[in-house]
Amino acid sequence: MGVATTEFIDAAAVQSKALGTDPAYVFVPHPVQDRTDDELRKMADDHLEAILALLVKKA
Repeated sequence: MGVATTEFIDAAAVQSKALGTDPAYVFVPHPVQDRTDDELRKMADDHLEAILALLVKKA
């Protein structure tokens, strides 16, 4: 399971195919490096449910 920004959707798909894997991803808005702490907290809050759902998902 991974978290990445939307900038890396295609790269994640290519890498997954090359490795023969199908990991679960949650993609968040890009970019993140210039965001304030409050913006990052909101982004985390906004995506927490999706991240937790993937972490506890049964195979």
